[in-house]
Amino acid sequence: MKVVILCGGFGTRLREETDTRPKPMVEIGGKPILWHIMKSFAHYGFTEFVLCLGYKSESIKNYFLNYENVSNDFTIELGSGNIDVHNRHDEQGWRVTLVDTGLNAMTGARLKRVESHIDGDEFILTYGDGVIDLDINALISYHRSKGKIGTVTGVSPRSHYGELDIANGQVVSFHEKPQNQESFISGGYFVLKSEFFNYISEDESCVLEREPLERLAADGELSVYTHRGFWQCMDTYRDYGYLNDLWNSGNAQWRVWGHDQENC
Repeated sequence: MKVVILCGGFGTRLREETDTRPKPMVEIGGKPILWHIMKSFAHYGFTEFVLCLGYKSESIKNYFLNYENVSNDFTIELGSGNIDVHNRHDEQGWRVTLVDTGLNAMTGARLKRVESHIDGDEFILTYGDGVIDLDINALISYHRSKGKIGTVTGVSPRSHYGELDIANGQVVSFHEKPQNQESFISGGYFVLKSEFFNYISEDESCVLEREPLERLAADGELSVYTHRGFWQCMDTYRDYGYLNDLWNSGNAQWRVWGHDQENC
């Protein structure tokens, strides 16, 4: 099953970092968040990726074009250009398809424009700016058990604000940054049947999260897999700092792969 990752947005809310690179290339612990996402999928055996590029696509293309040499020690023979690569990294076998889906295309259009690169009856879809400690195989099993065209992962993120319980004009209790276990939002991790391509178009204005997914839900074809574990997107500079603090302190809950592979 292939993993499609949306990597084309402008990342305007993270301008401190995205003026010079696309958001998927913004680093956590010295590695792009895109690497963290792909590393998580590879842990569960999914190593075929289709990246939907747009804004500063050349940055992501160059990253993978130079990945072998940048990630390993090597010996180069000047003149001939022959290169011997040493101590190869742990990402051997990853197959990455990079598709320029247009600078201004919306998310639905980007997905539609990579349809020809998706074979098989199912695929996984996510965004290049969010990390999670999700069991991908459990998500897929749940999706198949429901028999729907699509399954979205519902997450319950911790609030950035303190929550007040009020009675008769008085604060009964105060909860700092609570996690509302009864309220869910889309965590951006989907399993979709290929039939979903009938819901989207290549028109640049096609926004995945609006009419296509709204219609899928209205048709009774969208199930939800609730995840109560860790999830965090990198929308703002505050999120960027938070994720790096977690990584640097050894509390990166999304790191489901072995700690000995941290620098692979």
